[in-house]
Amino acid sequence: MSTLEIDGLSLDTIEEALHQIQESICAMVVQADPEGYFKEDRWERPGAGGGRTRIFEHGKVFEKGGVNFSRVSGNRLPPSATAKNKMLEGRSYEAMGVSVVLHPTNPFIPTSHFNVRFFVAMAEDEAPIWWFGGGFDLTPYYPFEEDCVLWHKKAKEACDTLDESLYEQYKAWCDRYFYLQHRGETRGVGGLFFDDLRDYDVQECFAFIQEVARAYEHAYAQIVSKRVETPYEKQHRDFQSYRRGRYVEFNLVYDRGTLFGLQSGGRTESILMSMPPVAHWAYRYEPTQGSPESRLAEFLVPRDWLTQQRHA
Repeated sequence: MSTLEIDGLSLDTIEEALHQIQESICAMVVQADPEGYFKEDRWERPGAGGGRTRIFEHGKVFEKGGVNFSRVSGNRLPPSATAKNKMLEGRSYEAMGVSVVLHPTNPFIPTSHFNVRFFVAMAEDEAPIWWFGGGFDLTPYYPFEEDCVLWHKKAKEACDTLDESLYEQYKAWCDRYFYLQHRGETRGVGGLFFDDLRDYDVQECFAFIQEVARAYEHAYAQIVSKRVETPYEKQHRDFQSYRRGRYVEFNLVYDRGTLFGLQSGGRTESILMSMPPVAHWAYRYEPTQGSPESRLAEFLVPRDWLTQQRHA
């Protein structure tokens, strides 16, 4: 793998920080669900990097979880990475990141997703093109407004460490990105999404993705703690399974990370670890009007959570 440095920041230093993020989030999961454990799978692509996939199993709080790290390289970026930036065509690349998806057992705890990543694209006799990306989003089944407000409050606090204008941009980007066009709804209540982050000093960008990781961990741990003892019945689990189908639809149809991984010859088991353990589809299902299940639709449209909270 490359020993490239960008303005004094080495790729190995970035990798070390990503390992620390993986360790910290794994510790948060185990603390919330001490009966479960992570199964680690270290893997390699000969001459092209590798990673460590960690799958959480046999817990009571989380039905399935994945906290994965990878660092890979290739001779040519795949179409999913170059479609919007023709300057990257034909360049070799190195990419690394941490990706997290946690599917809770209790339907009153939302599913959460987190990702941070770093790319550098290289060409002979040309300066490398680097960028960071990432974010986090929340997918509730039986939503609580206070949880959504907390989620977005932590997102804004992370953004403010780099630039106070970023939260509005990255929140709107998240709402646009995690949108199921064929369903006419967002995947959940959003959070942050950003890509092509290189308009600041590389050290500032590097510090920012670590703040995003801390914000995700702290916000989700608080939400899990508040909802873990909420009683539920079979009807709640059935609705959770039905809504998980929308999660599958987004990841297979729209998610750029999934497309990049598959197009670049990535490790299929790790790429698809985000899929829920149980999901189902029902033909033309409509929740009963006025039911707790029908309330979710109110949350699947972009909303200015923080302004509403200030005006409440």
